[in-house]
Amino acid sequence: MGRREFRTFIGAAIAGGYLVAGAYAFAQEDKKTDDDKPTDPDTGESTVEEKTLGLLPNPLQKYGVKFAATYIGEVLGNISGGLKQGAIYEGRLNLAVDLDLQKLAGIDKLTFHANMFQIHGDGLSRSNLQNFFVVSGIEALPSTRLYEAYFEKQWDNKKVSLKFGQLAADSEFFNTKYTDVFTNASMGWPSITSLDLPSGGPSPPLAAMGARLLVNVTDQLSVLGGIFDGDQAGPGAGDPQERNRFGVNFRVNDPPLLLGQIQYAWNNKKGDPNPAGQIKFGGWRHLGSFTDQRFASNGVSLASPTSSAEPLLLSGDIGGWMVFEQKLYRVSDERGIGFFARVGGAPADRNLIDLYADGGLEFIGLSEARPDDKFGIAAGYAHVSKRAQSLDADYRAFVDPNWPMRSFEGLLTAVYQFQIRDGWTLQPNFQYIIHPGGGATSPTGPLAGRALKNATVFGLRTTLKF
Repeated sequence: MGRREFRTFIGAAIAGGYLVAGAYAFAQEDKKTDDDKPTDPDTGESTVEEKTLGLLPNPLQKYGVKFAATYIGEVLGNISGGLKQGAIYEGRLNLAVDLDLQKLAGIDKLTFHANMFQIHGDGLSRSNLQNFFVVSGIEALPSTRLYEAYFEKQWDNKKVSLKFGQLAADSEFFNTKYTDVFTNASMGWPSITSLDLPSGGPSPPLAAMGARLLVNVTDQLSVLGGIFDGDQAGPGAGDPQERNRFGVNFRVNDPPLLLGQIQYAWNNKKGDPNPAGQIKFGGWRHLGSFTDQRFASNGVSLASPTSSAEPLLLSGDIGGWMVFEQKLYRVSDERGIGFFARVGGAPADRNLIDLYADGGLEFIGLSEARPDDKFGIAAGYAHVSKRAQSLDADYRAFVDPNWPMRSFEGLLTAVYQFQIRDGWTLQPNFQYIIHPGGGATSPTGPLAGRALKNATVFGLRTTLKF
């Protein structure tokens, strides 16, 4: 996708937004929650409802300028399993700014959001575990980087919303609000997308240039579509975070990634005594080239002595998902017990993960004495594609009869979020990783052919919203 085509798409999306806005005129003021706002801390987006420590002054808020700062620090350690045992500390400072351009410049319903990360410390998954379900949502290479920087235009009381700039997809696509208590990265952006898409897809810590259009067709039915640069770090070897170290590559020339989602909600009006729920169906289409999980460019297995050592290139990639969430027990609009389940799939020949599923429960403010505490339990499953498993079998035949075979990775996790005061929480968490990396490291990676045992991980996270 060249720069001209990218600009053409942005212009068409803006024009389309105006046309759709004219076609629909239903207000959204009575919805239980503002579904247009992310529920995770990665954006640092300021909202009136957000509880903070009240330490960050915002003297310009009446003029439409608001700042936000969040610090997340955690200790994580695996007492068994993985590549090796050990413990790490990691932290992330998130600084954000929101501009209301209606107050600042008289431009109706136009806002601007930007935020940056200061990331420090080690990562347990990359150092000790080599697993798919990265054990922390803030794990990343140490760096100071720009994350999101985008404009958002709304029409007809949030009936239609268009974002354009550098933005992420994980807060709106393939997501559920009942995973916000969990600290495992895959409980946000699932491992099927983070492992199958180039550079992990538009998700922390690498957002991508693109545009997203949301249309609330009715109070219950919404349609969401997006186009993103398909490789925000750019092609090359090594970790994508090293190729886009500061988050300012602003790439628009890579083959695009298309995302789409349709979602239907019920009992989602404020004060509705019936338990709210929602179902989402979505998918992606990437127009770039993908490497075959088994075969080399000369048509033989990558494990064969006659292999060219260059993977066979396949054209394009697709995937799909379904998300279901339902409040099972209602204390209030925000409090109660919520259930979620997600499932996704992708072709086996060009993807490491061809089937993904997770599900769990979140208990929110069940005690009147502790209305802001949360507790969550969840399980996840990531299946190593049959084509990748066939490569392991080839290594057994050509290299070593005892070569480890990958199968699937599983996750069991439990987290309690204890609110010490407004803006300050503690989260002890437990994770049990079954078959890290599918049970072994990748046969084509730097640590080829190492069997990995089940890992037990304990952690403690603190979050401060200033």
